[in-house]
Amino acid sequence: MKRIFFVLTLMSAGLTYAQQTMTPELLWQVKRVSPIGLSENGNDLFYKVTLPNVEKNTSETKYYKMPVSGGKGIEISEEEVKAVDKNISPDGNHKLFHKEVHLKDIKGSDIYKDLPQSDVYVYNSLDYRHWDTFNEGKFNHVFYKNLETGAEVDIMENEPYYSPQAPFGGSEDYIWAPDGEHIYYVSKKEEGTAYATSTNTDIYKYNLKSGNTENITQDNKGYDTNPAFSDKGVLAYLQMKTEGYEADKNDIIVLENGIKRNLTTHWDETVFSFKWAKNGKEIYFTAPTDGTIQLFKVDYPGRTKKMPHVEQLSDGQFDVTGIVGEVKGALIVTRTDMNRATEIFSFDLKKKNFTPLTQENDEFYSKLDLPQVEKRYVTTKDGKRMLVWVILPPNFDKSKKYPTLLYAQGGPQSPLSQFYSFRWNFQLMASQGYIVVAPNRRGMPGHGVEWNAEISKNWGAGAMQDYLDAIDALSKEPYVDSDRLGAVGASFGGYSVFWLAGNHNNRFKSFISHNGVFDNRAMYGTTEELFFVNHDMGGPYWEKDNADAQKAFNEYNPINYVANWNTPILIIQGGRDYRVPIEQGLGAFQAAQLQGIKSRLLYFPDENHWILTPQNAIAWQRQFFDWLKETL
Repeated sequence: MKRIFFVLTLMSAGLTYAQQTMTPELLWQVKRVSPIGLSENGNDLFYKVTLPNVEKNTSETKYYKMPVSGGKGIEISEEEVKAVDKNISPDGNHKLFHKEVHLKDIKGSDIYKDLPQSDVYVYNSLDYRHWDTFNEGKFNHVFYKNLETGAEVDIMENEPYYSPQAPFGGSEDYIWAPDGEHIYYVSKKEEGTAYATSTNTDIYKYNLKSGNTENITQDNKGYDTNPAFSDKGVLAYLQMKTEGYEADKNDIIVLENGIKRNLTTHWDETVFSFKWAKNGKEIYFTAPTDGTIQLFKVDYPGRTKKMPHVEQLSDGQFDVTGIVGEVKGALIVTRTDMNRATEIFSFDLKKKNFTPLTQENDEFYSKLDLPQVEKRYVTTKDGKRMLVWVILPPNFDKSKKYPTLLYAQGGPQSPLSQFYSFRWNFQLMASQGYIVVAPNRRGMPGHGVEWNAEISKNWGAGAMQDYLDAIDALSKEPYVDSDRLGAVGASFGGYSVFWLAGNHNNRFKSFISHNGVFDNRAMYGTTEELFFVNHDMGGPYWEKDNADAQKAFNEYNPINYVANWNTPILIIQGGRDYRVPIEQGLGAFQAAQLQGIKSRLLYFPDENHWILTPQNAIAWQRQFFDWLKETL
């Protein structure tokens, strides 16, 4: 009996020892799973797994193939992945690809051939930089290559435009038509200042025989993106109507025989991504809803007068982040939640349930004590019902009091759903002993078009009150230490932190702002996508008769409340962030220092709006939690 007790004690001790909580170092051991595509017969799934190498400060990628019916992934070569190459023409004779072409002389060394060491840049209009790169006169262009002769054709020859779109477009921006005689591609054919102030992205149809190009979405002045053909040869794409509004309602448009039909115009939400059903009569899509991203479908009734019907297919505390394809009565999709990184699943269209296909991180997570994620609803000051995610530490004990972080989401119109971030990771925050309060404040999709639009031209009003309503409501819980509250966020979330720092009535004891907007006027003068600030701030700061702009640059400007600052603040800034440029972080740090406020600046000279390299990311996490230990 004693021997049995001794063995059980050892097993129990071993089990306790084996369980641990997430740390910054462990977070960078999580494998990152990405689907590549399905085999032509639909029997096999191709995917890749990327693992950061902290020591080398890089990442390493391996490629796999597995049966969609389930089983173990078999490692394959990168060459074998070409079996699912969508860029091969239907007749197998040509291949699509893209590369940079030099079309304008902007650098001194290009303008003056006798000055090869000159690194001056000469600009006569805007679009002089985008995201994290200065314009050097180079543009991505779509090409097709004859696989027999090797001859290449630039289908945008001499055009100073981008396709794929800058800065994030990829091969999804160009496709073959089923006839193999046409190429469809996405481009914003604007130059200079017009490029920086417009979202007029169109879909173009290029004829291989004639070399002629036709703009098939010329009637729409907002975004037209993501062209895709059904197996029956019908084109669908995504469309935003409002020019200059990057977060407008995204609808599915079908173009057949010259007739366009909006399938989701009557539906009160926005589409993220879509995939044609094999029958050509339905389209599957993902969309935000109530703090998650779920699967939906809409029927395509052809040219009849029948109203397309939208149906939600999945539901649960997770995000469906993408659709790979349809096979044998199932959809192959990617899924994530706040406690687990992306994996690939099969979704049974009849049973409406998920079956995991990849399980790359299951063993890793099995060794961790995971936080609790709860869905709450808070009534805002103006009587609205607002969803709030509450993430509780592992082994949560409601008889204890915990320091609590208000998380402010960026965007401003990006969903606060069941995402898994490798920087703003709620699992990691909660595992360090913090409760995280993450409100779906107004301005977020998934709660109707009106709620999503309420942030535009209104940064400092309703959304800021939503944050205060959320933290005030949760502070009433006995396990929230209301004397140890912090507020953290990036981008618009960083703006929120700067604004709250001057308007929080001593609620918070610590702030962290990453690449946040500190001075709306300086932001307008230096950011690169001017269509964004023109829409969200209502126009330029010099328009004295523009009520929206004057409110944005005065009442809603965090710099105007800096005299009220009295709380420790950590300010993080990337040197290559041209969306929220460097003067924003430096100005905020200088203001805090000159007022004698405990403050710290983290400056990453080679990072952009994000932190991308493994060692910088871990340094970021360590500083983040060191600061909270010092101040909270």
